[in-house]
Amino acid sequence: MYKSDYEIKKELCEIGRRIYNDGFVAANDGNFSVKIDDNTYYVTPTGVSKGFMTPEMICKVDGEGKLKESNGPWRPSSEFKMHLKVYQERPDVKSVVHAHPPIATSFAIAGIPLDKLIMPEAIIFLGAVPIAQYGTPSTMEIPESLTPYLQDYDAILLANHGALSFGCDLNTAFFRMESTEFYAKLLFYARMLGGEKEIPCGEVKKLVELRKEFGVPGKHPMEKLCPGCYAGDDTCSMSPTDANEKYGVESSAAYHGFQPLPSQVCPTPSQSPDIEAIVKEVTKRVLEQYNK
Repeated sequence: MYKSDYEIKKELCEIGRRIYNDGFVAANDGNFSVKIDDNTYYVTPTGVSKGFMTPEMICKVDGEGKLKESNGPWRPSSEFKMHLKVYQERPDVKSVVHAHPPIATSFAIAGIPLDKLIMPEAIIFLGAVPIAQYGTPSTMEIPESLTPYLQDYDAILLANHGALSFGCDLNTAFFRMESTEFYAKLLFYARMLGGEKEIPCGEVKKLVELRKEFGVPGKHPMEKLCPGCYAGDDTCSMSPTDANEKYGVESSAAYHGFQPLPSQVCPTPSQSPDIEAIVKEVTKRVLEQYNK
């Protein structure tokens, strides 16, 4: 059903209140957006608590993140760049949510991906949650860091930063953020009690089939997470972690620590500017101006 612009803005404000009340953000943290078409998006404003937004604060931007219409003092989030990266790589995505859920973010800080298959609901509706390497917020480093994961996952931890989730609508994107935090909480508690026990590969395959029957939208990386299931053995009793080790298939959710992104790599000597030539040219022009 078609929703008016005002209804979409109200929904963004409502999700803001939920995220704030759930403790997924503090102060002015977080940002989320809705895609209307390839050149129209609604995005939350910068410098505003997401728990206290009103519809007139929501910004309407184009495919480059520029305001499409005057919006008083409100300006779109500077982190909209990472939203655009998701929209560009995933045509099925219509909404993106970024927040700092405390337990999931703690996993991101510790460098521990949420890649243990421990709960049927998480397997069916979420899959797993990898960690993208660290990038400076509000720069192109974070969008670059997302690239290896966007085709396999619907939620991603951001190293030392927070989490990103996305889906076919705003509620779906928000629910995936909730599910990510709940998954992290269960894994944390299980480890406090002695360690998680994964669901065997054969059972995981049944859950993946249920996902297909339910018609759950989005991506699912089970062939990478559970190689035993896809080696022709429907009764595999190994855990997905053991299967990965046996078959030598590494999950793309595995975290490898900091690896320089393209924009973080210093130029090679052949790419470096000729500093001496620049200094000479600047000196020459200064002297020319001085002698006029």
